[in-house]
Amino acid sequence: MKIYERVMHVVEHYIAPMAAKVGSQKHVRAMRDGFITAMPFIIVGSFILIFAFPPFAEDTQNGFGKAWLSFATTHFDTIMMPFNMTMGIMTIFVSLGVAYSLARSYQMDGITSAALALMSFLLVASPVKDGGLPTGHLAGTGIFTAVICAFFSVELIRFLKKHNITIRMPEQVPPAIARSFEMLIPVLVVFMTLYPLSLYIQSQHDMLIPDAVMEMFRPLISASNTLPAIIGALLVSQLLWFAGIHGAAIVVGLLSPIFLTNIGANIDAFVAGEPIPNIFTQPFWDFYIFIGGSGATLALAILMVFSRSVHLRSLGRMSAVPGFFQINEPVIFGAPIVLNPLLFVPFVFAPIVNAVIAYFAVQVGFVGMGVATTPWTTPAIIGASWGAGWTLTPVLLVIGLLIIDLLIYLPFFRMFEKQLLEQERAVSEPPAKAKTTAGTGVTA
Repeated sequence: MKIYERVMHVVEHYIAPMAAKVGSQKHVRAMRDGFITAMPFIIVGSFILIFAFPPFAEDTQNGFGKAWLSFATTHFDTIMMPFNMTMGIMTIFVSLGVAYSLARSYQMDGITSAALALMSFLLVASPVKDGGLPTGHLAGTGIFTAVICAFFSVELIRFLKKHNITIRMPEQVPPAIARSFEMLIPVLVVFMTLYPLSLYIQSQHDMLIPDAVMEMFRPLISASNTLPAIIGALLVSQLLWFAGIHGAAIVVGLLSPIFLTNIGANIDAFVAGEPIPNIFTQPFWDFYIFIGGSGATLALAILMVFSRSVHLRSLGRMSAVPGFFQINEPVIFGAPIVLNPLLFVPFVFAPIVNAVIAYFAVQVGFVGMGVATTPWTTPAIIGASWGAGWTLTPVLLVIGLLIIDLLIYLPFFRMFEKQLLEQERAVSEPPAKAKTTAGTGVTA
C-alpha cells in the first residue's frame, strides 16, 4: 500500500494538475479538434487504399483473390482517386480544422482564420510547379507544417486585432464584406513573412519548409517508435485515467501528429512496395495495447459477466458489448477502477504487457505494421487486421493478448469480487433479532 500511496501522491499532486493544464490549453485542444476534423477523410482514404491493394499474393490460386487483383490492377488510377482526395491531402483538412478551432477559442471568426491558415500552408508546402500544385507534402510529411501554419495564422490575426492594425469599414457595410477587408493586412503579412522564408530555405538548402520541419522533428519521430517511448506514453495515459482524468484524450491529442506522420510514411512505403518503417501508429495503440479501451478492460468486462457478485455481473452484462467496441467508461467509472487500489496493478500493467508483446511481434514480422487508420470504435479483432491490410496474424495476436489480459486481471478481480460479495451479504442478511428470556425481562 505504501507504493500505491506514493504513486497516487505523485499523480494527484504533480501529473494530474499538469495534465489538466495541458489538456485545457487552447493550442492543444485546437490540434486535437483539427485531427478529429480530418479523421472521416482519413478513414475513408485508408479503406480505399486496402481496396486498391488486395491482401493476396500475385500468384494466388484463390478465385476471389484473382478477380480482385485483376480488377484492382485494371482500374488502379480510378480506385486511388478517392484516396488521393482524402488521405492524400489530409493536411488540408488538418490545417482548416486546427485554425478554425483555435480561432473560435479566441472568439474570432473561424472561417476567415481557417482560410488564411490554408493559404499559408499551401504557400510554403505546395508552391505552383508546371501549372499545378504538387501534392508531395499534402499527406503525412506536411502534418507538422500544417499545424504550425494554422497556429501562426490565427495568432497573427489576433496580434493585429489586439494592436488595432486592421482596416475598419463603416458600420453600414455588411459584416461579411467587413471581415474580408479585415483580412487584407493579415494576408499581406503572411506573404511578407512566410513567403520570403520559404524562398530563402529553397535557395540555401534546396528544400521546402515541410522538409526542414520534418528534419527538425525527425528525432521525435524516431524516438516514438521505441518501446520505452510507447510505454511512457501509455503510462501517463493510465495514471491519469486512474486519477479520474480522461488520459487518452490528452495523450492522444499530443500524439496525433506523430500518428498521422507515421501512418503517412507507412502508406508511402506500402504503395511503393518498400519496407514499412513505423511501428507506432494509431492501430497499434488502439487495437494491440488497449483491447476494449484504456486499460485493456475488455478482459475485465468478460470476467464481470461471470461474477458471483450481483453488482459486477450486472455491470459486466451492461459493459461487455460497449467494451467490444472499445468503449469502457461504464467499467472505469462503474466498477469503479478509478482510485480503486485492488484494480490499479492490472489496469496499469496489462496495457504495458500488451505493448511489449505486440512490439516484438511487429519487429519479428509476425504481424505487419499499420498502413490504415480505422475508427477507434472498431472492435480490436477487426481493427488490428484492417490496420495491417486485412491480414490474419493480427487477429491471432489480439486473441492471444486478450487471453493474457484475462490472466493478469483474474487474481485482482477475485480479490475485488470477494470484497463486494462480503458487502452484498452484509446488506442482504438482516441483523439478528435480540432474544428476551421469558418472565425475566433479561435480554439474552
